Amino acid sequence: MTRTRVLAALLMAPLAIAAVLLLPTPWLVAVVAILFLGALWEWFRLAEIDDPLQCTVLLFANLLLMAALVWGSPTDDGGSLVLFKLASMIGVVWWLLAMLWLRHIGFASDHDTHARVFKLAAGTLAVVPAWCALAVIHASDPTPTAWPLVSNGHVWLLTALMIVWATDTGAYFAGRAFGGKLFKGRRLAPRISPNKTIEGVIGGVLAGVLVALAMAPLAGAGLAQLPLVAVAAAVTVLFSVVGDLFESLLKRHVGVKDSGTLIPGHGGVLDRLDSVLAALPAFAVAKIWLGF
Repeated sequence: MTRTRVLAALLMAPLAIAAVLLLPTPWLVAVVAILFLGALWEWFRLAEIDDPLQCTVLLFANLLLMAALVWGSPTDDGGSLVLFKLASMIGVVWWLLAMLWLRHIGFASDHDTHARVFKLAAGTLAVVPAWCALAVIHASDPTPTAWPLVSNGHVWLLTALMIVWATDTGAYFAGRAFGGKLFKGRRLAPRISPNKTIEGVIGGVLAGVLVALAMAPLAGAGLAQLPLVAVAAAVTVLFSVVGDLFESLLKRHVGVKDSGTLIPGHGGVLDRLDSVLAALPAFAVAKIWLGF
């Protein structure tokens, strides 16, 4: 399983990097919309919506919402990102509320209609703002870099994704090396994800910040902006942890290990995107507010 997981990652990572760096923003947004809607389809399973027709209608409704955001954002010179920025901020607010949900893990844990409504709303609030934030980051700075077709905004989006990837790697190795040793065996969220340790989160924060600081100059950041980038990266890491924990909570509610089986060794699409969905709005809003 480990070998399969590594091979799948080695295939997916170059494709993701190439798409982020080389595709124009409208094309990337279109491709990612398909990917994110695939994750949302798996979210419906975690919300216990089993009827394919119902899932199709709900997916189409979210697609219409995405289309409405695009339709409502035209200008004479190509487009306005005001609605996309607003949606990104809504995403940040949602993930802050999700922290409260994580504190009350029994909320919407039953299998009735009301629980499904909350979880379906959570799916839209997770997926659509993340998609908007991706567009905001990718289009944020059109200044060309030394590479053909690549702008600073493209590198900033790659930086946001690499923060998440580095967080996962740093948390894994820090958890294995120090898990349970520095905080006397205390776990991060033992009732949701027993294997996650506080030491692992600290390792993830350090790895995410270091990667952000290494990537920031490639995206045009000056020396004076690096502390701001570090702050944004730390916040992004913490939000990514919330995204990971929230999906774990949904899976625990329905008693499944993975959201799907599409990706060998990795589970479903949502299993690979749970952290990204929370991280992208956090990074986008932090980048806007901190001004780098």
